[in-house]
Amino acid sequence: MTTSLFQQTYLRLRGDVIFGKLPPGQRLRLEDLKETYGASVPTLREVLNRLTSEGLVVSEDQRGFAVAPISAENLQELAALRKLIELDALAKSLRSGDVAWESDLVAAHHKLSRIEQRMIAGEACDRSEWKRYDFGFHQTMIKACRSAEVMAVHQVVFDKYLRYQMVYLTFRGAVAAAEHKALLDAALARDVDLAQSLLATHIDHGVAHALAAHAAGHKAPA
Repeated sequence: MTTSLFQQTYLRLRGDVIFGKLPPGQRLRLEDLKETYGASVPTLREVLNRLTSEGLVVSEDQRGFAVAPISAENLQELAALRKLIELDALAKSLRSGDVAWESDLVAAHHKLSRIEQRMIAGEACDRSEWKRYDFGFHQTMIKACRSAEVMAVHQVVFDKYLRYQMVYLTFRGAVAAAEHKALLDAALARDVDLAQSLLATHIDHGVAHALAAHAAGHKAPA
C-alpha cells in the first residue's frame, strides 16, 4: 500500500460520508467499497479504522463497518463544541489579525457570497463547493488566533457539523448570507463582542433549521 493510495481513498471516502453520498447508517461492505474506490481490502480497513477514530464511521461487532448515525442530540453537542472553540478563537483572531488577514477574510467572504447569491437566485450549484467556501470563510475568520492545534480541532468539529447540513436541507438563503456579511463587518471593525454574538446566533439558527428538516424527514437533493 502506498501512502498516496491510502490518502486518496481516505479523502474520497471521508468526503462521501460528510457530503451524504454515503448516508448515515449505511453498511460499508469491503467488497462493495473495493469496487467503488479501487482500493485493496487492507487499505480500506485502515481507512475505515481512521474514520472510526474520527467518529464518522462506526465499527459493528462481528458485522464490519457502517456510516455513523446522526441524531438531534449529537448535532446540538457538535454545535456547542463548535461555539466553545470558535468563539474563543474568533476573539483572539480579531485582536491579533493584521492587514493580510483582513485581505484574506474579504476574499473568503467574496467567494462565499458569490455562490450564495447564485443559490438564492435558484441556480444549480455544487453543494460541496458552497460548503467549501463556507468552511473557508469561518476558518479564515479565526486563523489569526495563531494556534495550529485549535485550527485542526475546529476543522474536525466543523466537518462533523457539516455532515448534518449535507444530509438535510439547511441552506437558509438570504438570511444566512446576511449573517455572513454582518460577521465580516464586525470582524473588520474588530468588534469582538458583536462578532461573537453574531457567530453564536448564526450557529444556533443553522442548528434550528437542520433540526426542523430532521423532524420533517427531509433529505437534501443529490
